Amino acid sequence: MVIKLYDTNIMKNLRKEWGLSQVEMAKILKIKRSTYSMWETKNDTFPIKRLIEFCNYFDVSLDYILNFTDIKKYDNLKFDVDLIESGKRLKAFRQENNLTQVKLALKLNIAPTIIVAYEHGKYIISLHVLYAICKKYNISADYLLGRVDSPKYLK
Repeated sequence: MVIKLYDTNIMKNLRKEWGLSQVEMAKILKIKRSTYSMWETKNDTFPIKRLIEFCNYFDVSLDYILNFTDIKKYDNLKFDVDLIESGKRLKAFRQENNLTQVKLALKLNIAPTIIVAYEHGKYIISLHVLYAICKKYNISADYLLGRVDSPKYLK
């Protein structure tokens, strides 16, 4: 079962507003049309890097695609994910919420070593983990990934 992490209607509407077919979108993302179709129809989940590429192409925030905000784009939106900054922000977020790496890992049902790797900037935070943190704590996904400095928290 695939969990709905992003709003496929928003994504479909963006694609159609730009006059793009699934075939054309797949070419832009350098993937097969069938793969893109699976993502857009919620039969599979976008990998975080591809979802960010999608956001960058349409110049929209990840928070908008994840349906955390109605704001399409932040003024200070950066296209790249800063893994080191992302790790620092995840650690600061965790500490602000009095969570140890183990407690956060338990809440997310992942191994504590994954939290350690994220905090050290070794890997980009996975979409499932990012979504769970942002949804529960109303924190911006773009902020956690180092794509914006503000807003930090969502309303």
